[in-house]
Amino acid sequence: MADNKDEGSAKGYAFPLKNPNVTLNERNFAAFTHRQAAAHPWHDLEIGPEAPTVFNCVVEISKGGKVKYELDKNSGLIKVDRVLYSSIVYPHNYGFIPRTICEDSDPIDVLVLMQEPVLTGSFLRARAIGLMPMIDQGEKDDKIIAVCADDPEFRHYRELNELPPHRLAEIRRFFEDYKKNENKKVDVEAFLPAQAAIDAIKDSMDLYAAYIKAGLQR
Repeated sequence: MADNKDEGSAKGYAFPLKNPNVTLNERNFAAFTHRQAAAHPWHDLEIGPEAPTVFNCVVEISKGGKVKYELDKNSGLIKVDRVLYSSIVYPHNYGFIPRTICEDSDPIDVLVLMQEPVLTGSFLRARAIGLMPMIDQGEKDDKIIAVCADDPEFRHYRELNELPPHRLAEIRRFFEDYKKNENKKVDVEAFLPAQAAIDAIKDSMDLYAAYIKAGLQR
């Protein structure tokens, strides 16, 4: 009994198909036969030529969300870590800056102010406008406060003190409260200006470079 063959067999591709009406062109066939690693958002996405002032960032959690998504550092996929125990939601889009690393071995966190929620896994350009020093269960866990560099309503901000005071109060209250129902303590210290955020990003870029270099020398 003759096997059904794809039309590509005339080009040297001889393989059976269950559905003789399906045609695989050369590009489709290459996708099956040449396995490639998927891009890793932490390592493969460039931070951007204007970093550390303006930089790319990957959104893990959308504005208004209660699901705590985070990067799985091994696979590069975004995983569900947990659902927040409280009724509050993330006040702005939240994620990380690629090609950075902090003392906790994670990329540096960033909260991005903009008009709309952004899909998890998307990346955008952001501008640092301040730093929120934070102690999470006794460990340093600072957050970069940024605005979307391509949002016409927010891109003109350069410093935290240009924002309405209630906006900062809202951000502070969220991070002070979002783990309370888990019996975890978070302390938010006084907000710092844009230069402190820029310095923190630069330090995390330098640490990342050292981290990669060390890995290559093993």
